[in-house]
Amino acid sequence: MSTRGAWFLSAFFLVLLAVLCAVAWVAYEKLPKVHGKAVAPVLGVPGGSLSYDPAPAYTGPHPRMMSRPPEYFPFPISIGEVGPVETLFTGPSKYPFFCGKNAITKKQPLVDNQVKEGVPVFAVDDKGERTKEVIGYSRDCSHATEVTYFYRSTIDGQFHYLFEARNDIDKATVNGRQVDFIVRVETGTINRHFYAIAALRGEGETAEKPNDSNWNRRLIYQFRGGVGIGSRQGNMNKGDVTRRRMDQLARGYAIIYSTANQTRNHYNIWLAEDTARRLKKQFEALYGEPMYTVGIGGSGGAIQQYLFAQNAPGLLDAAIPLYSYPDMVTQTIYAFDCEPLEYFFDVQDVDNTRWRDAEERSIIQGLSANSEVSSRFRLISMAAGLFDSRYRSRARGATECVEGWRGLVPLVNNPNFVHFFKSFSEDVVGKVHWTHWENLRQFYGAGENGYANSTWDNEGVQYGLKALVEGNISIDTFLKVNASVGGWKAQEDQSDEKLWFLNGGLLPVSLSVWSEQNLNVGTIESPARRSRASMEAINGIYRSGHVFLGDVEIPIVDMRHYLDKEPDMHHSSASFSARERIRRARGHAENQLIWMSHKDYNPLDEALDIIDRWIQNIVAHPGKGVVENRPEDANDRCFDREGNVLAAGPDVWNGDWNGRPSGKCMREYPIHSTARQVAGAPITDDIFKCALQPIERALAKGLYGPHTEEITGRIDDLQRIFPTGVCNYNEQDLARPRDQLIPKEIPVKIAGHLIDPDYRQGKVLQEVSADEAEVRSAPVYLPTGGAPDQ
Repeated sequence: MSTRGAWFLSAFFLVLLAVLCAVAWVAYEKLPKVHGKAVAPVLGVPGGSLSYDPAPAYTGPHPRMMSRPPEYFPFPISIGEVGPVETLFTGPSKYPFFCGKNAITKKQPLVDNQVKEGVPVFAVDDKGERTKEVIGYSRDCSHATEVTYFYRSTIDGQFHYLFEARNDIDKATVNGRQVDFIVRVETGTINRHFYAIAALRGEGETAEKPNDSNWNRRLIYQFRGGVGIGSRQGNMNKGDVTRRRMDQLARGYAIIYSTANQTRNHYNIWLAEDTARRLKKQFEALYGEPMYTVGIGGSGGAIQQYLFAQNAPGLLDAAIPLYSYPDMVTQTIYAFDCEPLEYFFDVQDVDNTRWRDAEERSIIQGLSANSEVSSRFRLISMAAGLFDSRYRSRARGATECVEGWRGLVPLVNNPNFVHFFKSFSEDVVGKVHWTHWENLRQFYGAGENGYANSTWDNEGVQYGLKALVEGNISIDTFLKVNASVGGWKAQEDQSDEKLWFLNGGLLPVSLSVWSEQNLNVGTIESPARRSRASMEAINGIYRSGHVFLGDVEIPIVDMRHYLDKEPDMHHSSASFSARERIRRARGHAENQLIWMSHKDYNPLDEALDIIDRWIQNIVAHPGKGVVENRPEDANDRCFDREGNVLAAGPDVWNGDWNGRPSGKCMREYPIHSTARQVAGAPITDDIFKCALQPIERALAKGLYGPHTEEITGRIDDLQRIFPTGVCNYNEQDLARPRDQLIPKEIPVKIAGHLIDPDYRQGKVLQEVSADEAEVRSAPVYLPTGGAPDQ
């Protein structure tokens, strides 16, 4: 080799090394990581835990109509004792189950067996340090209840152990008097998950007997988010209930929280409710009954609040869902569209330079995008481009699909993939179906193949239909995207992911950010096969209460920062999806306020004050119900970065979503949509399985607008792409239960008072038969005339 050639080769490898080092740094700093090897991984599970026999989907009553069994556990759990392990009504414990860390007590879980089920538990030496000697195993991860006192320091404003205080204890003002800012934090386990109770230390109290003298009689139930598929206890640290709720503790609120109410660990709403009921019993046994309980929490924490309000009235008296979605299950409908569409833009239609601008992709994806921001996958794609030409034509900017959902779809859907696999032995990892569907098998059911059923379906979905009708894409593009984008392969046919760092790889040689090995893809000549959901699974998950139907009575302040420009997965249109579901179910949504602000301002304390006055009114005048007791200034709002109210009132959020001229807040913080809405679905985003109509009928209806004649000339292509027909979104979900899941005459309890439910059956568009060929496709529910519904 010549000197010049050797120099060139050396330079190439130096550049390659520099790029890979940069990518590795980004991967470590900004991207999801494979958990390191656990010191105490799950070694085994109880016999029969990993049986994958066929199972029926849930067919029982909706949780709203179920009576909960009487509590058998003798609350309170005393210091040194262990809370209940088996749930009250959720069903038997599931395994494997990885024990988390209690960073407050720094204790290991308790030994409950000697047969290597669960995680090993180690002996400790005289200094309390863990040794290598295994003294037993913990399958259920129980911890004895303990109490720790923290104080807020005047020096750094942070919480520290009380014994570390050096004349720097801050003060709080509660009930008109100053008290030391010292917080009693109790932790233990209930239903195998950590719980925490935090409240200001009362006068003369002891750890065993707390005093409520510095409690303002108001209780906050803290919820948290994340995407989880079960099998984890979660971690507990002091910040979960101290730093996170510092301002509220200073005002005298008590805080309760459980890792069973963090969706990073699971999405089983029965388990979440079961644990919440028991945690409230523990709190009330120690402090007494609160005046009211208000929920606070974002993302998955918001989902729990909406579903608790629907499924279990009385558990929460009010809700402040942050960065909300109506529920998790209907998120999968459009989130699972992301990677098939991204693969189309990046690979299948790579010659179309239009898609090099990330914002152009929103025309079909619906979700937000920004061509000015840098994608967190940019450097990884650059590195992969050295080995794979598909990564060399990168888009400018980023889409919500990539920034929000990449990596999460396979976590939910691929039975072979889980990013925390190092928490389990290789033998256990290979036997588990790692999916959300499997975690909720009792509701979805399972087929003869042993895999839990899925609700995801895109048969008949015409991606980009609205863009075609509005002239934003050509007919050729419309046909190409729908022929190219298929569905996800059946779970038994899926292979492991190729996500490099998430699979422990050293180089991105075989990187696949799109999971295309698990997709059905096609061409105009040979269109891709779409996915069909299990009708029984959809019906079962509706009946189980995991879908938000909108039937909620309690006061709600749906609050979020405007993050669409980021682009963040917590898109603002989700608040309006929840609103329309409420309006559809009840005829109005006047118990839900929507507040949106610049990300530099947090109006949480204002929301708490509104809720407090609202609940006080209900307590004083329960006969007036929720809406009539709403304070006069409790209305929709938007805020700027300094906290100034930009606009407030009943029309500020009007817009395309409800067919009215855009209000001031909507103009300031415009919302986006989803791929299914662009395909014709309503803003409720809750059509799992659309009714199908023949293409000829869709043409006769004028579904393709001014392009009807041109589309007619391509009918052969359409029929090849959609052999069973196209979606008719004028009809409801084919698998949604037809019976009334929640009768409307049952009163709900708010702050200890029975409140008559407020239903107003306004004029809505009736279901449309597929035989009514002249009716144009439109959202299932249209706004009525007159004043806007709130």
